[in-house]
Amino acid sequence: MLSVVIVACNDNTETETTDSSTLTSETTSTAPTATDAPVATDNVAMVAHAEAKLSGTYADTTVDGTVRFDSDSAGRVRMTLDITIPKKAGKSVAVHIHEHGNCGDTAMLAHGHWNPTNAQHGKWGSGSFHSGDIGNVKLNAQGKGTMTLTTDLWTLGGKPDKNILGKSMIVHGGADDYKSQPAGNSGTRIGCGMIQ
Repeated sequence: MLSVVIVACNDNTETETTDSSTLTSETTSTAPTATDAPVATDNVAMVAHAEAKLSGTYADTTVDGTVRFDSDSAGRVRMTLDITIPKKAGKSVAVHIHEHGNCGDTAMLAHGHWNPTNAQHGKWGSGSFHSGDIGNVKLNAQGKGTMTLTTDLWTLGGKPDKNILGKSMIVHGGADDYKSQPAGNSGTRIGCGMIQ
């Protein structure tokens, strides 16, 4: 089993489905729990693990969270995101994978959305979208939110057009409108963490 660990860089349910992936965003009112060991799903063994530890990029906005990635023997990656942003309580924030694993300069060094297929920006699983276009997370009254996504569009290692290791998870200050190019008009980069 390959195991990789992260280094940090500084109540609505929405479900979207495509042939190869599923996305669920939901809000929880309790503190997120996580285990160190990958969990098998659908009787398929988990074979690799990575994480991104999210932290704020601006002193006036606290961002705390973890994004776990577990790959299975069927070639799928399951993402589990738990995030807390008290200042954004009751709002939605966009979360994307960006090209570079660098949270410097208020995460501007992460560059643009990870888009190995040169697609137009859009909504995950609907028409054209970047491989890094994860979408919006609805935060509850305490500023907590969760999201899960399972896809075969990502890998932990391997070919560059699917490998998410070494990329950045970016949390934006606003919601993605799923149409503005090139990034959905999501606002400033208030949180960042590198996938390792």
